Amino acid sequence: MIYPILLCGGSGTRLWPLSRKSYPKQFAKIMGAESLFQASALRLSGPEFAAPIILTGDAFRFIVTEQLAAIEQAPAGILIEPEGRNTAPAVLAAALWLEARDPDAVMLVAPSDHVIPDTAAFCAAALAAVPRAQAGELITFGIQPDRAETGYGYLELDAGADAGASSPQKLAGFIEKPDAEMAAEMIAKGNFLWNAGIFLFTAAAIRAAYETHAPGLATQVHAAVQDAKTDLGFTRLAPAPWSEIEDISIDYAIMEKADNLAVMPYGAGWSDLGGWDAVWRESGPDAEGNVCSEQATAIDCENTLLRSETEGLEVVGIGLKDIAVIAMGDAVLVAHTSQAQRVKDAVSALKARGATQAVQLPRDYRPWGWYESLVVGGRFQVKRIVVHPGAALSLQSHHHRSEHWIVVEGTAKVTVDDDVRLISENQSVYIPLGAVHRMENPGKVPMVLIEVQTGSYLGEDDIIRYEDVYARS
Repeated sequence: MIYPILLCGGSGTRLWPLSRKSYPKQFAKIMGAESLFQASALRLSGPEFAAPIILTGDAFRFIVTEQLAAIEQAPAGILIEPEGRNTAPAVLAAALWLEARDPDAVMLVAPSDHVIPDTAAFCAAALAAVPRAQAGELITFGIQPDRAETGYGYLELDAGADAGASSPQKLAGFIEKPDAEMAAEMIAKGNFLWNAGIFLFTAAAIRAAYETHAPGLATQVHAAVQDAKTDLGFTRLAPAPWSEIEDISIDYAIMEKADNLAVMPYGAGWSDLGGWDAVWRESGPDAEGNVCSEQATAIDCENTLLRSETEGLEVVGIGLKDIAVIAMGDAVLVAHTSQAQRVKDAVSALKARGATQAVQLPRDYRPWGWYESLVVGGRFQVKRIVVHPGAALSLQSHHHRSEHWIVVEGTAKVTVDDDVRLISENQSVYIPLGAVHRMENPGKVPMVLIEVQTGSYLGEDDIIRYEDVYARS
């Protein structure tokens, strides 16, 4: 039995504007009907796998549970990191948590935002590496390269190792992201693989590696796990020791120091979707090299990616070559595909200007559903709010605004001070300034309403919560 460990953090910059800090790319439907996170969970499911263990941040915990429920999966555990500290602390926290429950556990650590089209081939590769992991080796997965890529780190195989083997091979070392000339030289030699950032080992073996190569980090992570608190089914790692942990990757902290490494070659297709050029490549361009979303049209274009991510927004490209256009309701990216890795520069520039588009999607996801602003004025705002079946907003009040709620789909159970009533489609209710109120969806279908806010201040921080089933402060 293999325990999948899905790493589910990220800053959401490389596929901006679709991916943002508030909703990074693993949760978006970029390559199909499921999100990258859902596809990762489905890939690592079946008789060979236990239920997944998720490492994520506080802001994403309910997105994780909602997306898992949508694919009918239940996690073995969801560990909440108090703040991002890179992969080394996250992997050890998962190992310690897992080892306490199964001392012989084999864990497969994988980012949740990768694309691996051939599930059967990948699972076969993972199973082929299990005996070596059970023998105490640390297995890293290496992708057989099909081009001289400068966006990935590389793994150098030991002399005599086979880059096309179906079993783990001896690893000579790690190579940082190369320049184009060096990448071409390595591809020509044939004994280099891309570093996928996917690992297989026993919880005991990786814990021992930390104790040997990063004892200080091991002590702090152990304290964070030992003092963790359970909250609504989540495991919250203790923030005090976690805040003292070094921000470092598992490659730097452990893998480049350990002497019990092996690499499992894999050649059936893989991408980390590290930029819009990768999305174009993995989406299967047509005969002219174009990839268009449903609401996009290419006229006399070549090697171009055109995507509209907003319903009702049409994108048309004419005479474009090697261009990516990603359009959303609040932001549009136009870039040469050779410059796709510089999207993070755009995010930095927007942050410097204080533009909310740098980090925040127009749609704000909450544990009970989501909302989006339709119109914002000086003293008013109009929102569309969608509440999941059985979900409820917190019991709350506001200092600076009143609200009008108009139900357009479903039925709402509304509390305003001591008055509790059901509001059906085409009915409305007024929430005076200062009134203690709550909205619930008692039905079995999503409830949609239009909210009109009026007042001197309309910020989301003007909320006083009295009761909240999601334990938010």
